[in-house]
Amino acid sequence: MAVEGAAIEARPRNKPAAPKRARNWWVVHQWVGLKLSLFLTFILFTGTLAVVSHEIDWLLQPSLRVAPSTIEGPVDWVTIARNAARHEATGKVLAIEAPVASAFAVRVRVERADGSLVFLHAHPTTGEIQGVGPWVGAARILRNMHRHLNLPVWLGVPIVTSLAFLLLASLVSSFVVYKKWWRGFAKPLRKRDARTWWGDFHRLAGVWSMWFIALIVLTSIWYLAESLGFDAPRAPRVEATASVEDTDVPAPEVANLSAALGAAQAAYPKLRAKQLLFPREGSPYLQLHGDHEALLVRPRANAVWIDPASSQVLLTTDGRDMGLHQRIGEMADPLHFGNFGGYWTKVPWFLFGLAMTGLAVSGAAIYSLRIARERQAEIRVSRSFAGMWRGMGHWRWLSLALIVVGLTLLEPLIQQ
Repeated sequence: MAVEGAAIEARPRNKPAAPKRARNWWVVHQWVGLKLSLFLTFILFTGTLAVVSHEIDWLLQPSLRVAPSTIEGPVDWVTIARNAARHEATGKVLAIEAPVASAFAVRVRVERADGSLVFLHAHPTTGEIQGVGPWVGAARILRNMHRHLNLPVWLGVPIVTSLAFLLLASLVSSFVVYKKWWRGFAKPLRKRDARTWWGDFHRLAGVWSMWFIALIVLTSIWYLAESLGFDAPRAPRVEATASVEDTDVPAPEVANLSAALGAAQAAYPKLRAKQLLFPREGSPYLQLHGDHEALLVRPRANAVWIDPASSQVLLTTDGRDMGLHQRIGEMADPLHFGNFGGYWTKVPWFLFGLAMTGLAVSGAAIYSLRIARERQAEIRVSRSFAGMWRGMGHWRWLSLALIVVGLTLLEPLIQQ
């Protein structure tokens, strides 16, 4: 009886525990969504644009466009290589990349005589060089900004990917903060006032984006692990001999290229070629990368290595033969940017990226409007972010400094 009585007496003291825990989760959710909201919004938005960065280049560079009706058959690698080698902007052909989609030209990476890099845009079928594009276009600018703020990779990647832990804390705390969240998938946006609208939008975007946020968190943590030295082992490759490493190997003649590609096709008939790498200093071999049967791997996972002098196939690799660690490393990019299924995946990734960016913006707006309500100020959309800057505290200066650094370092990147 004494034990039972003690248990009964203990119950009232335990009652406030649940509300207190819920309040603590709310504080966590608000803190991670507000203090670095400016920096988080910037990274999420640049990443969202990076998903469609090739399409942005397509809009900005007319020579990158091709009428799909004019394309017949596979990419004519040999004709494109011949025309690129004869172009006035070419000092040395480094690589040829297959079109991103049917309306895109082939991109030929070339090195000029002065050592600078540019892209030549070629028609996939005729091989005609349609124009010259910058080495640093929208795709490179957005991906560099999103990945490491144009800082050295060893420094920038850990800074950016550390945001994954903020996203994880926000995701976990949202299940506690948003009661009965599973009922929110079809709730409409109420227009009673700005605070109500932003709150409804935040919850609606949150429940629909949960899976996507979890995916971005996992891939970002993997990028962080890679930057700290836990990257996967390299795929098999043909090592050059010491005597060759000291020699600047020229690109093969077109006749040799045709024979080499023929040998590669015979050795790997089902390979859908995506990229052709020419011999370079320290690696005097042709490499043909592409897609085969392995899912969620980059083209480099399926490769053919050819000796351009003898057209002998030295090595073939298949993404299905990779170990678990290597497959995880290969999956990260396709899953993070959604480029593994063409526009069937890129469009949803872009839309959910916008939703995640909207979550960061709306969270800050909700806080700002709540402060305005507490001060009995008028609740209007124009005041949605009036209190955000103050609420960020000293963290606002860190966010602003990182963004300014990334934007400032754009100039030396563009000048490459």
